[in-house]
Amino acid sequence: MSVPALNRAPDAVTTRVTATGSRRRPDIEGLRAVAALLIAVYHIWFGTVSGGVDVFLLLTGFLITGSLVRAMERDGRVDLAAFWTKLVKRLFPAGAVVLGAVLLMAYAYFPRSQWTTVIDDVWAAALYYGNWHLALGSVDYMAENSAASPVQHFWSLAVQGQFYLLWPLLVCGAALLAVRLGRSARRGAAVAVGAVFAVSFGYSLWITATAPVWAYFDTGARLWELALGGVLALFVHRVDLPGWARTVAGWAGLAALVLCGLVIGDALPYPGYASLWPTLAALLIILAGAGTAANGRLSANRLLGARPLTWLGGHAYTLFLWHWPVLVLHLELTGLERPTPGGGLLVLGVSFAAALATSWMVDGGVSRATRRLRTPAWSLAAGVLFVVPVLVAGSLWAQSIERDRQLRTELSSNPLAYPGAAVHLDQDLARNLPALPVYPDTTTVARDTIDQTRACNALIDQTEVVTCEFGDPRSDYTIALVGSSHVRHWFQALETLADQHGWRLVTMTKNACQFSSGEQRYRGEVFTECAQWNDGVMAALDELEPDTVFTLASLTSVRSGPEEHVPEGFVERWRQLDARGIDVVAVRDTPRFSFRVPDCTDRNHRSECSEPASHSMAERAPYLELDDVPANTRFLDMTGYLCQDDVCHGVIGNQLVYYDTNHFSYSFSQSLAAVMEPYLLEAAGRAPEAELTLAEAALSPEEAAEAAREHDGSS
Repeated sequence: MSVPALNRAPDAVTTRVTATGSRRRPDIEGLRAVAALLIAVYHIWFGTVSGGVDVFLLLTGFLITGSLVRAMERDGRVDLAAFWTKLVKRLFPAGAVVLGAVLLMAYAYFPRSQWTTVIDDVWAAALYYGNWHLALGSVDYMAENSAASPVQHFWSLAVQGQFYLLWPLLVCGAALLAVRLGRSARRGAAVAVGAVFAVSFGYSLWITATAPVWAYFDTGARLWELALGGVLALFVHRVDLPGWARTVAGWAGLAALVLCGLVIGDALPYPGYASLWPTLAALLIILAGAGTAANGRLSANRLLGARPLTWLGGHAYTLFLWHWPVLVLHLELTGLERPTPGGGLLVLGVSFAAALATSWMVDGGVSRATRRLRTPAWSLAAGVLFVVPVLVAGSLWAQSIERDRQLRTELSSNPLAYPGAAVHLDQDLARNLPALPVYPDTTTVARDTIDQTRACNALIDQTEVVTCEFGDPRSDYTIALVGSSHVRHWFQALETLADQHGWRLVTMTKNACQFSSGEQRYRGEVFTECAQWNDGVMAALDELEPDTVFTLASLTSVRSGPEEHVPEGFVERWRQLDARGIDVVAVRDTPRFSFRVPDCTDRNHRSECSEPASHSMAERAPYLELDDVPANTRFLDMTGYLCQDDVCHGVIGNQLVYYDTNHFSYSFSQSLAAVMEPYLLEAAGRAPEAELTLAEAALSPEEAAEAAREHDGSS
């Protein structure tokens, strides 16, 4: 997963932490360095969380809250304009430098299929809503196979940016109210911060248990960690542990923090209870260094205050910014899922070199050049002027992609150039097919495909049946498309056939949920939402009374999972429909690839983007082995149009077959209509037929007339 922002607050905030602000705390800067190293190490070599996210959120709340309250106690007010603009000047330039580098990196080394996603992610990161952008993407089942974003780690900057915007208003408002009521500013701030802690922690436990992936990015689920740091800042001046207790607390906290990633890793949902480990570890370290006594010679806090660690802590923000995009680029260039030990050292070294260069350019260059321009307006301008070019560059690049997409769309209007699955209907066309760029454009194929049926589909956490109608609403024949995303991706083919033959098409689909009476699981947990949705589907079908239900006949799986099979719950559903007088057309499941097909076509020749059918499919359709198939059920196997000689192809007839590893692109699904038409008409025996089939309708007027005469004669 991604990691938090390591941005440094103003120096006076990072080093002065007692009530009077008289004693410096270099051990906090060292704690920042340790957390940064843990984040990088665990990301690079283990691919897990380290607890560093929680440490930095706690430190941010600790330092900012203390700074605000001390200003209120000292001056009776806080210059919010100066506070915010100083943060903009400190944070924006370095972040913008990295975001600009990511755009260049993506253009030079990433496949086209990832370009639009990178642009969207960079925009979200630059405008500080990256956490919500990623949270929305995390619950989109149809986008689960997306590659890791090179700016995914910027989500925590968004959380902290939202905190910086709202926290001064809360703390200062509570402090002013307390003073008017005859109480101290510190007490008023403590009440407000404590309330935020309690509410956010309770919410975090609930949302982590019900939607753990969403919770990881949710500001509300993380706010308690910042608030805990705030509570600590307000009361730490009262703590003065004896020497032995300081030593024990410091080393216990440091050991717990270092071991956090090994013990917890990805085993527990985050943040929730699991995030208490690193936050309490950091709390122990801060308490161990509090009070009037100096850190003991053997204390962990003295180690953390050593010059090498404090120096590294000063570069923690830029090291954080660089380590993730450098890691993503390394994996892209090597094709590895995890760096080798030597490769990891290279990633860490390059990240650190880039961090030093960025710090030198921003702090040594921009800060020095503008040190006399201390007004809020100049501070704001210094930060914003770095971000604007990044936003403009992303916008211009997106426009260029859209122009290319429109060009490919115009080219695709020629069926002889982009026949898709229909290429199998004409051997001469297959032999003479021109080599053209694949369609749909890989940069937008996933979004364009998902958007076509987004409003007609139930998401993972939804139980209500969402229905949409297509074709002729007055038709005497109704076919219902029912099931998971592997049923949903046949929609364009069925819609084309419904329009051609005058049928009424009704869709009832839900992500990751099969049309089955059996128990189903999602991410290892019992999928109760799916069971409730299935009950709702049966009730909806009783009301709709369709002539035919189009659904899955089998489930394919990659080699690591079960072999392609027919779940017993499938057969039971077919029996239930048989009892209701509803026919079933069950289509065999489609192949699954070990790579994202759009990425492969961008990187390689399209002929290399193939996968053996045996990777995910049984040698023989498993439903052929059933001996208890109800009389209402007919099977449809289109594997021969997707795979030839046991090889399944990612590009057929110049069309991109899949927008990820296993779902049809909208265009290829539509092209399947012509090849599946005769099989579906035979399977759905009660379905009315048009005068011409799709293949006949595509002929010239003379050829169509001859085909119609032959059609009438055969009838």
